Amino acid sequence: MKKILNTTQIEKIVTLLILMLVLTNIVHAQISEPGGDVDAPIDGGLSLLIAGGVGYGVKKVREARKKK
Repeated sequence: MKKILNTTQIEKIVTLLILMLVLTNIVHAQISEPGGDVDAPIDGGLSLLIAGGVGYGVKKVREARKKK
């Protein structure tokens, strides 16, 4: 049977996964002001996703027209 990963590679992957899991908890911890808004702004990221989707759609339409 062929080995896919050796032990040092597995150790590196496990270490990376543990670090990623721990760091995501640290990053998401936000200090809120008393009586302040608790809502997170989503407008900036949502706008970028929509713009990216429109750009991708335009690219696909152009590629489809070139094939005809």
